[in-house]
Amino acid sequence: KYQVILTVGSQESCECELDQTSDFIVAIGSNKMGEGDPALGTALMKAFIFALTKQNQFPTTMLFFNSGAYLTCQDSDVLEDLKTLESKGVEIFTCGTCLNFYGLNEKLAIGSVTNMYDIVEKMEKAGKVVKP
Repeated sequence: KYQVILTVGSQESCECELDQTSDFIVAIGSNKMGEGDPALGTALMKAFIFALTKQNQFPTTMLFFNSGAYLTCQDSDVLEDLKTLESKGVEIFTCGTCLNFYGLNEKLAIGSVTNMYDIVEKMEKAGKVVKP
């Protein structure tokens, strides 16, 4: 935790604590990052997940839903980076409805299957949610 002391002119100070260790989750709802060219979006998502492996603080949880489910399955370009994150204690969950919709049930290669109730609950309780 970091302590910040705010002083405005000659007014009284107030002390606030910023919790730099608060948990955060990453919610990935697509196998691409952003709008525009699909090849660029795929490269950006790969770079984003790789960049997560190089941070000082890791997310507590990563949630994958909609086409983001492809990222946790066999032949995913980010599978090794996800394995690295999992080895650092990051929990990885993929939406079961999404896996079923895309016919990926038998191809899940990392993490656990979850449902929308758990996804909402995890997002609600998180210190912050990062969505690329």
